[in-house]
Amino acid sequence: MRRGEFLAAGGAGVAAACMPAMSSIPRFPVPSRSQLWWQRAELGLFTHFGMNTFTDREWGDGHEEPRQFNPARFDPRQWARAAKAGGFKYVILTAKHHDGFCLWPSKYTEHSVKNITWRNGHGDVVHEFVNAMRAEGLRPGLYLSPWDRHERSYGDSARYNQYYVAQLTELLTQYGPITELFFDGANGEGPNGKKQIYDWPLVHLTVRKLQPDALMFSDAGPDIRWIGNERGIAGDPNWCTVNSALVPYAGFDAPQVGDWLQHGQADGTTWRPGEADVSIRPGWFHHEAENAKVRSTENLLELYFASVGRNANLLLNVPPTREGLFHEADVTRLADFGVRRGALFADDHGTRARVRRTSDGVELELREPAPVGMVVLREQIEHGQAVSRYRVELRANGVWAVASRGTTIGRSKIDRFVAVTADRARVVIEESVGTVRLGTVGLFSAGVAR
Repeated sequence: MRRGEFLAAGGAGVAAACMPAMSSIPRFPVPSRSQLWWQRAELGLFTHFGMNTFTDREWGDGHEEPRQFNPARFDPRQWARAAKAGGFKYVILTAKHHDGFCLWPSKYTEHSVKNITWRNGHGDVVHEFVNAMRAEGLRPGLYLSPWDRHERSYGDSARYNQYYVAQLTELLTQYGPITELFFDGANGEGPNGKKQIYDWPLVHLTVRKLQPDALMFSDAGPDIRWIGNERGIAGDPNWCTVNSALVPYAGFDAPQVGDWLQHGQADGTTWRPGEADVSIRPGWFHHEAENAKVRSTENLLELYFASVGRNANLLLNVPPTREGLFHEADVTRLADFGVRRGALFADDHGTRARVRRTSDGVELELREPAPVGMVVLREQIEHGQAVSRYRVELRANGVWAVASRGTTIGRSKIDRFVAVTADRARVVIEESVGTVRLGTVGLFSAGVAR
C-alpha cells in the first residue's frame, strides 16, 4: 500500500476539471459497461420457483411427477411490482434446478412445462417472467443448474456438456437480453450414479458468443464472484479486483485461495465484484411452515449495510408460493424495506454543502449545522478502485473529531455512528493503491443508537 494522489470528488461539487489528462493516469482494472450498470443497481432479487415449490422440498431428486407443477394464479408481474417497491433493479429466476425440471418448453427433454396440464401444455414460465420484468422496468436474469438429477446423460461428461449448452443456448436465443446468468457449482451424482465434469470454458464461450453483455456469476466469476457465504454479508475490506490467475469456474473445483472471495485482492488484475446472496426465509423455496419466519425489515436493512454498504451487491431470494405469487408477508416486507431505506437516504446534507478539495481528501462545509450519523462514500469506479484506508471527521462547536475509520470504498461504503450535530465534514484518504477519485460524499442524519 502507498499514499495515493487525491484527484476529485464528484456529486457534492468538485468539478471534473480538477482531474489531469487521462494520459497521465496509471491504468488499473476497471468494470465493463455491464458490470458498471450492475454495481450501480446494487439490489437484485433471486426467485427460487419450480418443482420443489410443489413438493415442499429444497432439493428434488428428478423423479417428481411433472403434473404436480400447477401454479393456478401465476403472475410474475406481481413479483416485479413487489421487487420495484423494494428498490430492486434485476430479478433472477431458477429456470432449472437440480431436479432437472425445465420452466420453459425445452426441446431437449420431456421433463418440462410442455408435458403438464398447466396452460394446457403450452406454458412457458421463462417467457412470461422476462416479459413481466421488462414491463416493470426490471432486468431479467436466469439460473440454470449444472447438476441435473433427471437427465440420463449426466455423468457422461461429453454428452451432458453438450446437453447443458444446448439448453443454455435456448435460454440465450429465445428470451431477449439476460443481465445475469447465475452458475453455481452443484455437482452431485446423477441418475446413473456418476459425477459430471463440467466444461465451464465451453459454457463461458457460449455466453460470450450469444450474449456478450450478459454477466456470469459463479464462485469465482468470470464477471461476478460469490461473496463466500449465503448470509448476505460482504467482507471488509472488499476489493472489486482479484488475480486473473484464479480460474473463473463455479463450484468446489474453484481454487479457494484464502479469503479472496470475501475480500477480493488489492493487487488484483481482473475486475470481479462480489454478490452477497441470502434468502428472505430460512429456505430458498417457499414452504408454508415458514410464512411466519420472514426476515424483519430491520434485518433486511442490516443486510443492506453489510453488503451494499461494503461494496457488494445484495441478492435477496424471495420464493413464490404454489399459486405462483409472492406471499403477502414477503410482499409487505419488501415494501417496508423500500420505504424505510428511502427515508434513511431522503435528505443528503452533502448535496447542499460547499465542497473544497484538500491535499488528501475533501472537505464539506454545511450551510447550517445538522445532525450527521451516516456517511456514504463512493469512488468513481469507472476509473477503478484505489482507496485502502480512510477516516471521516466531523466538526462540532469548532472542534474536529474522528467519526469513523475504514478500509476500502469502491462503489459504496456506508459508515454509521452516533449522530453529531456538525457544520463541517471531511474525508481524509490515508492510504491507496493508486490515484484516488472520490465520487459522491453523502451526509445523512440517521445513525446508530447510543
